[in-house]
Order: sequence, then structure tokens, then C-alpha cells
Amino acid sequence: MDLRELGSFLKSRRDRLRPEAVGLPPGTRRRVPGLRRDEVAQLACVSADYYTELEQGRGQSPSEPVLRGLAGALRLDPDETVHLFLLAGRPAPFGAEPLQMQSALRQLMDRLQDTPAMVITDMHEVVMQNHAAQVLVGPQAGLTGVRASFLHHWFTVPATRDLYPAEDHDYHSRLLVSDLRAAVARRGPGDRAGADLVAHLLAAGGEFAELWRAQEVKVRHEEYKRIVNPALGILKVTCNSIVTADAAQRLLWFVPDDPAVMPALRTLDPAGVWRDTPGPAFGLFASWG
Repeated sequence: MDLRELGSFLKSRRDRLRPEAVGLPPGTRRRVPGLRRDEVAQLACVSADYYTELEQGRGQSPSEPVLRGLAGALRLDPDETVHLFLLAGRPAPFGAEPLQMQSALRQLMDRLQDTPAMVITDMHEVVMQNHAAQVLVGPQAGLTGVRASFLHHWFTVPATRDLYPAEDHDYHSRLLVSDLRAAVARRGPGDRAGADLVAHLLAAGGEFAELWRAQEVKVRHEEYKRIVNPALGILKVTCNSIVTADAAQRLLWFVPDDPAVMPALRTLDPAGVWRDTPGPAFGLFASWG
């Protein structure tokens, strides 16, 4: 925590902001073009005395709600908001990066057309898949709400588990739940998406509820797994990932042990491979239909 630097940063952001940009009249008696301290305090829903203390580098570290109020009042962009939180000794807020797939991940996806690759969120929602990934694990993008999460299908649609050999199911269940617990903690208690997904899965009872109570935490990184593909049989792959700075999204790409399967992954029709097979895409195709 660096209160002096925090105060300097707040003042610099206040000085650059014009009154009309926040819906205030410009007035005729302003000594400086930026906002006054009392105006920032009013916009942030804090007292003028408290805000003055912050600019002067005094007092205690502001709470997360106060920081969010200040970020909104000063019209901070995502990078500035993260910087504000870090100066105050708080963890960067979840969601500072946009939820939609970011340009860097899209650029990487564009260069991975010969490799099965997909972008997922920390709620295991598939944002985008290339053709080879759709052939490998089935088309899984396009749903909304809790049904968009692979966890929903894994714990409520039994046919989804045909994606992996039966002896691997317990491992994937534990890993999915422990990864979700880490994601929910990162998002914080005010996040609705994580809370809604957990509540939905707890209401379903059974295995998820038991694993959730175990309090295990494990973030997914590189994995070695076996995938049951209807057209190609059991494929052994290494699954690698790159995560965004806020860990809200990750790019996954799969490297098969047997490179001879790559031509098939590039040329087969995903719908033809998965539509009539009780696998992960079966429930999704049924939902679309």
C-alpha cells in the first residue's frame, strides 16, 4: 500500500477531468480546469473530508466499494482501475478486462488453424473454437446462462462424460470443481455469474455438492488427457493454456500424441462426427434443436 502515491494518482486523474464530462456545469469561478475535491467526493459517494485525506496521502486504505466509487467518479479505464486498487493494497478487481474474447487471444486463434484450439472463460464457457477443436471435442460454443458452462453439462447431462474414458471421470470431476472454486474466489462475493452457477449445481445435488464441500482448490494448467472421439477413437493429447491477466479467460490448445490424426481433425465435419453420438456435443445439439 502506498497512500502517498495513491493520493498523487487521484489528484492527477481529478485534474484531467472536465466538469462537463461528468454532467456538471463548467462554472465561471474555477481556478483549475479539472474537478474540485468536493465534486469527486459527491460523485464517489464519500465525504469531502475523507477524499481530501486520501489525496493528501493520509488515513487508512480505502475499501473495495470506495475504490470502485472513485474509479467510476474519475472515469478510470480498466488499466487505471487496476492501478488504483494496487496502490491501495487491494487485489485487482475481477472484470477489469472485457469478458468478450480479447484481441490478443483472437490473434493467437487465427494463427492456430492447424492446431485444435479454443477460448473458454473461468466458468468453463466456450467463447470460440476453431474447426479442429470442434472435431476433437465437439462444438460447444453458442449457449447462454448456466447452460453455457461445461460444468453444467458434466454434472447434469450424463452423456457429456462420454468425452473421456470412464476410469478418468472422477479425476475430471475433482479438477473441474477445484478449478471453479478458485475462479469463484477470484471473482469475489459480489459476482453473480459464479454464485448462480454454484447455486445451480448445488441444487442438482449429488457429486458436485460433495466435491464442493471438500474445499479443494486447483487451477488448471498443462494437462495430459485422453479424449474419446466418435470417429478417431481414444486420442491422447497434451492440453496447454494461456490465461489473461485477470484469469477470466484462457486459450487452450491440444497437441495429440499421434500427429497422424491432424489431417482428420482439419478435414472432418464436426456435426457429422458428433450429432448422432451421445457425447459432449449431443446435449448441446439437442438444446439447439
